[in-house]
Amino acid sequence: MPETVTIQDVQTIITQPAGSRLIIVKLITSEPGLYGLGCATFTQRFHAVHAAIDKHLKPFLIGRDVDRIEEIWQMSMVNSYWRNGPVLNNAISGVDQALWDIKGKRAGMPVYQLLGGKCREAADTYAHAGGKDKHEVVDSVRKYQEQGYRHIRIQMGGYGGQADTLQKPEGAPDGAYYNPREYCRRMLDMIEHVRTEVGPEVELLHDIHERLRPSDAIQFGKDVEPFKLFFLEDALAPEDNEWFNHMRTQCATPIAMGELFNHPHEWTPLIQNRLIDFIRMHVSQMGGITPARNVAAFANMFNVRTAWHGPGDTSPVGHAANLHLDLWAPNFGIQEWCRFNELCYEIFPGLPEVRNGYLYPNDKPGLGIDINEELAAKYPPKDEIIQWTQTRSPDGSPMRP
Repeated sequence: MPETVTIQDVQTIITQPAGSRLIIVKLITSEPGLYGLGCATFTQRFHAVHAAIDKHLKPFLIGRDVDRIEEIWQMSMVNSYWRNGPVLNNAISGVDQALWDIKGKRAGMPVYQLLGGKCREAADTYAHAGGKDKHEVVDSVRKYQEQGYRHIRIQMGGYGGQADTLQKPEGAPDGAYYNPREYCRRMLDMIEHVRTEVGPEVELLHDIHERLRPSDAIQFGKDVEPFKLFFLEDALAPEDNEWFNHMRTQCATPIAMGELFNHPHEWTPLIQNRLIDFIRMHVSQMGGITPARNVAAFANMFNVRTAWHGPGDTSPVGHAANLHLDLWAPNFGIQEWCRFNELCYEIFPGLPEVRNGYLYPNDKPGLGIDINEELAAKYPPKDEIIQWTQTRSPDGSPMRP
């Protein structure tokens, strides 16, 4: 029998080549030169994830058989007794993705082959268009169309928009203020303008980012029906999942949901009751490729498509993992793409590239991506108090970001 390959070391690499702090797990094995990479990025709480990996998962993992991905995932999840939180899930995800990377390298195959092989040659993506006003948004959309994108998310003034009519109380604290009702009026006008200007061929998306109360979100979903969105994202917060029943009976706008989900009970009823059209979890937030594979298969039975979360705070390694899931899943829908800068391509050789709106794999074994640790170390993470998540309504009340 071949000698068992085991985990010899668990390293955490944290770098910030752009806006987000990225957390990469590197598993060193007993086979010389063989290692795997995984994404554990939780940019707002990166110190906590680092501690979870270094102080808790590392001693638990040393000496374990790298082939036993499922067992390691299951035991990692229950070993702490309390489970299914974002810090632990991201830490476990980094390990899980690294183990799949190792498995693919040992097999001499890309990870999508291990999942069952390709259903498509590349993953269609959407890019983010924005602007200070509706005219700038149109200009941004057209630039992406010129680059070959067929799906484009449109936002104006950031999440929640730029409020013009704020009247804060005296002594109101600092924060990221917005006016939800004004947001509804301005975004509907923007979406109508963009659709009129660019025509029906381009697929438009919009992200509410859980900025509305449930009744207003349902009204917004009804109001955008004439503009035929590809999907409306995060219309409700996870705490308001039961409101999706009301939204489904009120409007036909396709709904995408899931980037904040941690626990299977958050996404299971939405899928099995066909209350959403796209499931878009943050693959590291949910625990890695192992649970994402299971969710995709489950969603396929209910004709719900995948649209994995793909912002700048999913690392290039995480985007590579997303792509392998995209290529395999029969119910793939669309992939969010954040358009990394050139520095990220230098730090992460093998980072997938987009051509004419399609994200292509490089077909190297494993996840097909590596990291230049020396260059990554030149861009250490910066500590900061994050401002955009200190969201407030006009009277200063804290709101979900």
